[in-house]
Amino acid sequence: MYTVRHRKDSFLGTIITMAVLGQWRYFPKTHIAAISLITIIVFFAIGKSSDTQQKREIQTLVLNSEAVVSSVAAVETWQQTELKSGDNLSRVFTRHSLSAADALAIASSAPKRVLNLQPGQIIKWQSSESNNVTRMRIETSPLIAHVFERTIEGDYDYQLDEKVADRRPKFAHATIKSSLFLDGAKQDIPQSTLIELAGLFGWDIDFALDIRPDDEFSLIYEELFLDGERIGFGNILIAQFINRGREITAIRYEDGKGDAQYYDPSGHSMRKEFLRNPIDFARISSRFNLKRKHPVLNKFRAHRGTDYAARTGTPIKSTGDGKVIFAGRKGGFGNCVIVQHGSRYQTLYAHLSKFNRSARKGRRVKQGQVIGYVGSTGLATGPHLHFEFRVDGVHRDSLRIKLPKSRSIAKDQKSAYQAVADRMIEWLKSQRDNVRANDGSLSLTQSPSDLADDA
Repeated sequence: MYTVRHRKDSFLGTIITMAVLGQWRYFPKTHIAAISLITIIVFFAIGKSSDTQQKREIQTLVLNSEAVVSSVAAVETWQQTELKSGDNLSRVFTRHSLSAADALAIASSAPKRVLNLQPGQIIKWQSSESNNVTRMRIETSPLIAHVFERTIEGDYDYQLDEKVADRRPKFAHATIKSSLFLDGAKQDIPQSTLIELAGLFGWDIDFALDIRPDDEFSLIYEELFLDGERIGFGNILIAQFINRGREITAIRYEDGKGDAQYYDPSGHSMRKEFLRNPIDFARISSRFNLKRKHPVLNKFRAHRGTDYAARTGTPIKSTGDGKVIFAGRKGGFGNCVIVQHGSRYQTLYAHLSKFNRSARKGRRVKQGQVIGYVGSTGLATGPHLHFEFRVDGVHRDSLRIKLPKSRSIAKDQKSAYQAVADRMIEWLKSQRDNVRANDGSLSLTQSPSDLADDA
């Protein structure tokens, strides 16, 4: 006989203990049934409570997961805007309700000239709920981006994100029937490359006067690719222009210091001391003539310059490096700029509608830099540029004067350049011959290195 000790107030514990010890026969059947029912109810209640708690935990987990995903998505979302004319960082931040303090912090951390924003550039940013910028990208081109990332202290770290494009050479050839740009476009030559081409030969060819039907040009230029997609165009590697039977060739050469310039086959720079023409593709309305009848004064008066008819607002370029010695109103010249080039040469630009900011007395200007815009101020019957060229104070005909010679390549670079020039000229010739043989095919079949291997 087993003796079971238990507390008087633990009836259920006694029953369970006796049941475990096999003492069921000492209890009435009604008690056993009641105990069984109570046990089932207790276990059901516990199971239901556990299930409810599990569901609550699952729901909490799901809700928390959704919150985390939502938070991550909010952080990774980039907003962007394309810059318009007149935009700066402050205006962009104001337009998109971003923190003005962040704009100041980014400006203070940016290197010089990074925030010289231009229309068409893209600004992307990530921001918090309080409109504080956490990251910003200023994409100046498909290859270059300026990245600003917020630190714990609240200022910004700067990093230059630079990608390298795949440069692929492409050959093109065109015969001029109407104009450089129209006939070049028919051969799918991009406008930017045609403008560069005109600039290369602008010292030797006046594109307003010298171009004739059946002139022709050939060139090899770079196409830029990123991730298999064309994103733009690079440098002209070599170009040749045949103008009225005269053959002019420009070859791009990079010296040991990484400086690149264009030279003719003999090693003379394509860049002369003066441009032949201060306006691109303008019509000459009046030439240098010491016995011309003035159209406004209606009397004979020497015309000591060349007049270029063009629309009001057409850019006017300085024909050479120099210093602005006059910029203002000058009698019948109207708005006028005079540039001194060294000790011997002066150029004058008259009847301007307005001045460029670079054209201020005492400032230095570069060849090709815009100094003003075509107008009809002073004694003028319509919008045009009056251009004068003076040598030692004497007026000379800018269309006929023999301009100063260009500089030659450095002596220590001459042999290396000559080897490159010979390969490039042969490369261009092989492509042109291939086009003629294959009825206009523009595919490159050889590179300069291939030609060198063949040799």
